[in-house]
Amino acid sequence: MKQQHENIAITAEEFNRFRIRLEFASGILLGDGKEYLVVSRLRKLLGQRNLPNFSELIYSMEHDRQFERQVVDAMTTNETLWFRDAHPYDILRERLFPELSKNAGPIKIWSAACSTGQEPYSIKIQECEYRRQSTARSLSDVQILATDISPSALQLARQGSYPQIAIRRGMPKEHLDTYFDETGVDEWTANSAIRTGIEFREFNLQNSYTSLGKFDLIFCRNVLIYFSAERKRDILIRMHGALKEGGYLILGASEAVNKLQDYYDMVQCQPGIIYRAKSVAAGR
Repeated sequence: MKQQHENIAITAEEFNRFRIRLEFASGILLGDGKEYLVVSRLRKLLGQRNLPNFSELIYSMEHDRQFERQVVDAMTTNETLWFRDAHPYDILRERLFPELSKNAGPIKIWSAACSTGQEPYSIKIQECEYRRQSTARSLSDVQILATDISPSALQLARQGSYPQIAIRRGMPKEHLDTYFDETGVDEWTANSAIRTGIEFREFNLQNSYTSLGKFDLIFCRNVLIYFSAERKRDILIRMHGALKEGGYLILGASEAVNKLQDYYDMVQCQPGIIYRAKSVAAGR
């Protein structure tokens, strides 16, 4: 049976059925020619469930929500870095924190595809660094909601422990020394300074955002590239509804808000672009 699953293949008909089901379950849109990706990521699950082919896997997805979550988890790309692209975090520290500190009440931030935690912890480090400035004493409480569709990624995020290979992907040594403890052989763990104020939660971006509350700032970086144009538009419009008046949206370097000028103003930050939610969107 092991040899059978090592040599398993997916037919064209199975691939088309699978990517329809995957998009329905997660929003992830698989492009043409991704059969190899499906086979490599799901071979283990096929073996664990003793499923002889992908038709049986698709049937199991349709009739077993827990198994469907496992499939989505296996298909999720958890590629991430500390302080990815740098300038969004510079904008946060140098522009957004000073502006948001003038508002009453806590500052609420949503890390909308937090993967294994690098993004929310990077945000928290910027908050801590900002507070260390003598001019930053007025910054109110910062609350970060970090969500992802992948349970396995969230488990790693909550643990906050990373090997050297992950730490080397963008973590400056001075921040490593300040905000992490060496807790084992090849293991560094986020300390209480950057754990406080972060809530990790499993969440599908296709679901309603009403229960999440309203945010001053949303990081939704390098996830919309996996969605269709229609689904991307829907998410961006609903994120507008999850932002407080004048709140900000930060996207990935290769992502943009197109044809949504009724919802967002583009703000040039040199370098970088962020989007400010308009107070009234036509046609809502």
